[in-house]
Amino acid sequence: MKLAVQSKSPTVAALPAPSDAALVVAARNGEKWAQEALFRRHSRLLNGLAYRLLGRDEDVDDLVQDAFLAALRSLGSLENPQAFSAWLCSIMVRTAHKALRRRSMLTRLGIRRGTPIDPDEVVARTAAPDVRAELSAIYAVLDRMQPEVRLSLVLHRVEGLSIPEVAERMSLSISTVKRRLAVAEKRLSRFMPEREGSTRPDREKADREKANRESGRPS
Repeated sequence: MKLAVQSKSPTVAALPAPSDAALVVAARNGEKWAQEALFRRHSRLLNGLAYRLLGRDEDVDDLVQDAFLAALRSLGSLENPQAFSAWLCSIMVRTAHKALRRRSMLTRLGIRRGTPIDPDEVVARTAAPDVRAELSAIYAVLDRMQPEVRLSLVLHRVEGLSIPEVAERMSLSISTVKRRLAVAEKRLSRFMPEREGSTRPDREKADREKANRESGRPS
């Protein structure tokens, strides 16, 4: 008589997700699955960044796709595949810059009507009052700034990037970024009371970044 033996399926451990570097290498070789994986992994990041740079905009989704396609075409120029995320954000910044310049020209020609950003659509309701006031002041004045000045300010004051990081994202010199930020801060000071002290505590920066992430929009 044969004994009935219950067979057990072998337990297969879940494989870790491939790193950005591995996906970049595969995408360079034309692997569609790797390209799609990179897009799925970073699309929310791109959408959030585009939203904070441009505000509520019907073109945001198209600009995100344009930025990602541009990244795929330029993968061969990426020296450090593991730095894909930061590199992709730099391409998004350049894509947003082109869009803002085009809109600025159309507005000057009277072809396009400028649409100011509503701070309530960008700033999280859960933000601390002082952080909310600062972000609201920034977004209230952005539409009056030149595109390159606007982007410098958002990257520095909203995204929380250091001046060298802003320079890297925008492919500019540090001195150029400092000049643009000086212009932005001068205009911003007309709309926001000057805060005490010349530096902001790290806690304020963390609160601002948290409010940015919790805005209810992609981040």
